[in-house]
Amino acid sequence: MTHETLRALEDKIDRLIALCQRLKVENDQLRAREQALLKERGQLLERNELARGKVEAMIARLKSLDAEF
Repeated sequence: MTHETLRALEDKIDRLIALCQRLKVENDQLRAREQALLKERGQLLERNELARGKVEAMIARLKSLDAEF
């Protein structure tokens, strides 16, 4: 192998290492974002269930009031 060939190979390896590092950072960020979104989804589902319960309770009260009249 010539010096130029070795240098070209070294440059390719350096670029691959840099790419792997960037992809790892991006992957870590995406995983963190996924966890945040999953947490937010859980909170929204919980709030939705609370709202649903309140609406159902109001409907039941309205029906009972309607039945009294």
